[in-house]
Amino acid sequence: MPARIVYTDLDGTMVGPRGSFWHRADRELTATPATALLELHRAGVPLVLVSGRTPDQLLEAQRIFAADGAIAELGSVVSWDGGRRTHLLPGDVPAEYAGRTPMSVMAELGVVEQLIAAHPGRIEWHAPWHATHATDALLRGRVDPAAVDGWLAERGWPWLTINDNGAVPATSRMTLAPEALPPHVYHLMPRGISKGAAIRWDLARRGLNAADAVAVGDSVSDLEMAPAVGRLWITANGAAVDGMAARLSAVPNAAVTRAPMGEGWAEAVLASL
Repeated sequence: MPARIVYTDLDGTMVGPRGSFWHRADRELTATPATALLELHRAGVPLVLVSGRTPDQLLEAQRIFAADGAIAELGSVVSWDGGRRTHLLPGDVPAEYAGRTPMSVMAELGVVEQLIAAHPGRIEWHAPWHATHATDALLRGRVDPAAVDGWLAERGWPWLTINDNGAVPATSRMTLAPEALPPHVYHLMPRGISKGAAIRWDLARRGLNAADAVAVGDSVSDLEMAPAVGRLWITANGAAVDGMAARLSAVPNAAVTRAPMGEGWAEAVLASL
């Protein structure tokens, strides 16, 4: 059955190197993603951007790609109607902090500073993009998410978790140790928040169900979309990441594209029409 809605990750999935919609993974020019996007719109299938970016950072992208809505900060905020309407999904923030943003709570507790001190050279703020996040702490480096979750629980913060949102190129602005390269982007955030949970909420709002939806992604955090949709596509670049093959084998409705990044995204979109 053709999809009635497509949810897509942005960086490393819909857009390629340095966020370009017009370049392949090898940096050669391509019109394939734009052609697929045009066919998606001609078919009348809504496109929803799903990203670790903030709502404000996604707003312009929604306009450029003519998206019907967005899910920001890895599932924390659902927006529609051109960003004029939003819904916050707070996750498992303790009742004592009700009404506060998770970032304000983490800042008060000193969570990020202690995490960085416990892993010298291995993790740091994902500057400058971290500055406006309200629901999650945006970090970069190379750590074991399971070990970090254990560390958080030991310190009395079991309601927090760290999510791996995929690899990013190393740049001169990073101060990470060599063993933390190539770096990944991480989102430190309350449990109970995920791209999948946000998709389920958005589908219910639209009167749709999982069988109507297709999702496209490239990272471990994108696997959380699988239970909320009929088919999850992972682009070839994401499937090639260490450990991803084993995770994919446990996701029965996941498929891998032949091409990486934008051209793989186009493959997934066209297969869904």
